[in-house]
Amino acid sequence: MEMDEKIMHKAEVLIEALPYIRRFNRKIIVVKYGGSAMVDEGLKRNVIKDVVLLKLVGFKPIIVHGGGKEISGWVEKVGMEPHFINGLRVTDAPTMEIAEMVLNRVNKGLVQMVQELGVKAVGISGKDGGLLNVEKRCPGGEDIGYVGAIKHVSPKILYDLLEKDFLPIVCPIGYDDHFDTYNINADDAACAIAREVNAEKLAFLTDVEGVYRDFEDKSSLISELTLDEAEQFIAKGMAGGGMIPKLQNCVDALREGVSRVHILDGRIPHCLLLEIFTNKGIGTAILNSKEERYYYEG
Repeated sequence: MEMDEKIMHKAEVLIEALPYIRRFNRKIIVVKYGGSAMVDEGLKRNVIKDVVLLKLVGFKPIIVHGGGKEISGWVEKVGMEPHFINGLRVTDAPTMEIAEMVLNRVNKGLVQMVQELGVKAVGISGKDGGLLNVEKRCPGGEDIGYVGAIKHVSPKILYDLLEKDFLPIVCPIGYDDHFDTYNINADDAACAIAREVNAEKLAFLTDVEGVYRDFEDKSSLISELTLDEAEQFIAKGMAGGGMIPKLQNCVDALREGVSRVHILDGRIPHCLLLEIFTNKGIGTAILNSKEERYYYEG
């Protein structure tokens, strides 16, 4: 009897996923991949398995990844000291050289993992096909070196790869009008790409569970937010844990055509599948005002 119950439970899980698979079939989903889920090998494999499954059930995923911890590690290995101003890495020419090498190494490692699971992947940077065109970013008037703010996204290379059934994996390096190389904040790159391709979903894998009504009260996690509610959170400065810039990115993406944004704890195994394919979800979903409620009634 116990075995029968296990089998039936598996069937129920698959049936619960059905409306979500139908709703998002052939739709683009951008996954911003970073934080602890990139450092822990077990979590890394779980994330890649999730994205591969999304691909195989008919979604069109695009991964945009960071690599800040790896860059800092390699900067220290060569005897240099990492410097940050307002949370942004100060990137002089030698640091930029290391960042590009490390990010490309991370990129091809992710490609390899996807390929091992039987899905075709192509790793690119924002330089390829002129994907990410930037200008120098000077937060608060500070010169922090080769750190770029995205001016323009040319998505043709992404559409070409998706059309040929490849899974694109993007590392956030771009160049300016003079073809100088710049590092780009991976959250910014994911948002800009999601907006440009009119992604149905943008999922952030982070090191927090989602958005809280009260950051100190872990029972106050919000499963679902409207665009207006998210803007109120930003205006009131209610979101703690470095969430305000992330929320602002989410709002910008929704304002420019992305339908839903998910903020997920990448430390939870298979967080992507749980959020996208189950009625209750586990993170915070932020909806464009025109969207229907996120959850299907079971």
